[in-house]
Amino acid sequence: MHVQKFTFNPFQENTYVLHAAGEGIIVDPGCSDQNEQRELEGWLEANGVRPIRLLLTHAHIDHVMGCARLKERYGLRPELHRNDLQILEAAELQASMFGVRCDAPPAPARFIEEGEVITLGDEHLDVLFVPGHAPGHIAFYNPKQHFILSGDVLFHRSIGRTDLPGGDMDTLVQSIRTQLYTLGDDITVYSGHGPETEIGEERRENPFVGG
Repeated sequence: MHVQKFTFNPFQENTYVLHAAGEGIIVDPGCSDQNEQRELEGWLEANGVRPIRLLLTHAHIDHVMGCARLKERYGLRPELHRNDLQILEAAELQASMFGVRCDAPPAPARFIEEGEVITLGDEHLDVLFVPGHAPGHIAFYNPKQHFILSGDVLFHRSIGRTDLPGGDMDTLVQSIRTQLYTLGDDITVYSGHGPETEIGEERRENPFVGG
């Protein structure tokens, strides 16, 4: 399984394509305009990757801006944790609050459950439930290749904000300590914003969560 990162929209959100054997999973599509849509679609075409699923770590506006286009172009509908459904349904309202535009995302294809296994060819991702930044936040962990897509839970030397509806600092810190810091030190963290980091590095150096 390979990881391709794109950074999109005014919030500088990281969109990921996980791909193997010509098929791909798009995670958190933040493409907000035609240029960003063309960048994503052009890369998929140039690399012979057929997108087969659309997954969301959570449904904040910067992570769902491309959902409507992906439904139109590839017939994909988002999959997310049910606790974030209300946030997904309020995408247009969220956008107006931040002064940006977002077409209404399509209804979910299905809900992802904690402990579920997402497969892509012979590879798999474990679903971890990590609320705090958003009530239905999940992360996608590949133990074989030692990486995790953490969404907006853990960043390089930072953590997700908790002042948005459904956020809670104590819950977020608990999620990081019990779900992420218990993974190996060498696990690469692909975050929803900013550069990659590693679990061990954050356990030692992150100023917001004690090891």
